[in-house]
Amino acid sequence: MADSSAAAPSALPPLPDGIVAFVKRDCPTCELVVPALEQLAAGGGLTIYSQDDPAFPAGLAVEDETLLERSWHHEIEAVPTLLRIKGGAEVERTLGWHRGEWEALTGVVGLAPDLPEMRPGCGSLSVDPSRVDALRVKFSGSKLKARRVEFADLEDEWDAMHARGWSDGLPLVPPTESRVLAMLEGTSRDADDVVAVVPPDLVPCTVEKVAINAVMAGCQPDYLPVVLAAVEAVCTDTFNIHGVLATTMSVGPILIVNGPIRHALGMNSGINALGQGNRANATIGRAVQLVVRNVGGGRPGEVDRATFGNPGKLGLCIAEDEEGSPFAPFASTFGIEPGTNAVSVFAGEGPRVIVDQLARDPESLCHSFAAALRGVCHPKAVLAFDAILVMGPEHSRIFRDAGWDKAKVLARLHELSMIPGSELVRGAGGMAEGIPVPADQAPEMLPKFKPGSLHIAHCGGGAGLFSAVIGGWVNGAMGSDPVARSIVT
Repeated sequence: MADSSAAAPSALPPLPDGIVAFVKRDCPTCELVVPALEQLAAGGGLTIYSQDDPAFPAGLAVEDETLLERSWHHEIEAVPTLLRIKGGAEVERTLGWHRGEWEALTGVVGLAPDLPEMRPGCGSLSVDPSRVDALRVKFSGSKLKARRVEFADLEDEWDAMHARGWSDGLPLVPPTESRVLAMLEGTSRDADDVVAVVPPDLVPCTVEKVAINAVMAGCQPDYLPVVLAAVEAVCTDTFNIHGVLATTMSVGPILIVNGPIRHALGMNSGINALGQGNRANATIGRAVQLVVRNVGGGRPGEVDRATFGNPGKLGLCIAEDEEGSPFAPFASTFGIEPGTNAVSVFAGEGPRVIVDQLARDPESLCHSFAAALRGVCHPKAVLAFDAILVMGPEHSRIFRDAGWDKAKVLARLHELSMIPGSELVRGAGGMAEGIPVPADQAPEMLPKFKPGSLHIAHCGGGAGLFSAVIGGWVNGAMGSDPVARSIVT
């Protein structure tokens, strides 16, 4: 992790028993409540911590809180904040000025009768955006376990990270302590929790390591739970990321996100849904790939042996358009309840567009889809490979209007994808490729896809009679099958 070592947080003594007030001079409400503080101080048992001026309020005993250490550790979000401490532990707090709440907390009746009944407070300096990152490092930084990498003064950070082999070829965001700690705020999981053992090097990967790569990828902290779930999914035996890397085919992990989190993160499921331009879509997929590269050792030219690769191997993350879809969410295929935040992973190649501008009924459109799907990997390749049919809104509307659900569409595509064995044998159609049986022993018909190995996802812009197909790698025990995981925030 590129940064200097942080100072270890000091062991703070507990707050004194009684009433504790956090204030700052640069707060009109704190100025307003000085008479109330004077009345409480006269009764004894009041401790005041001032965040910006140890002489405020004038004439009262004040503790210097300009380092903001207690404010940070006691999660003071606004001033004035009044706490009641018993046995060194907080038992009650109130924010801002509200006479009734202050009287209930302090037990003092008739508190500052000349003041208005209530006033909202101001933001605590410990949550000031210009200070919070530095405070997080100062008081929390020691919890990070990653090795620190210090760059020379004249060393360019971006070039240095690339030279050390951390990059996928694009510039990286330097993973400073402050950025990594901010990223970890995006999850409730402990930084030391092991997320997965990452192939091919079989390295245990903690939440902290995922956060470091999420920073480098350009993620926001609230993207981290999606990245964590996706890392768990790709590192399963079922998905087989080692095999996905080692194959000479051009596949990589493709992520499909379902649930309300799509909207919370501002993900794109509409125009250009498989392309550039959306930060969450672009960086979540990239973060997973960086974890595989930097933690697991899956680097191109080494374990990653793809003959061609594809642009999606930088990171391809799709947010499904559930609201506009006539079909059940993608993740529900794998046992995830609709409405649940989830991410599914699929070993796929780059998308290829299917154009059908004239179909107005489901039967005609299914014939077009089946013809396009036959070309996945090779027109003679049957049963071995998966695929995702990424259906656009104008095509899916045809099925909605006809009352077809996903199961009916897939069943019809299975029927239309049956291929005469005579067309699949080696030499048929002038192609040496094919199944290794004599023509007179060829099966009557074979399906293009095994049952359950063709999937449908829904996204894309509302104008344009297009869909897309994403071909997959070999399925089953020798290959990769899709995996879904619920997203835990």
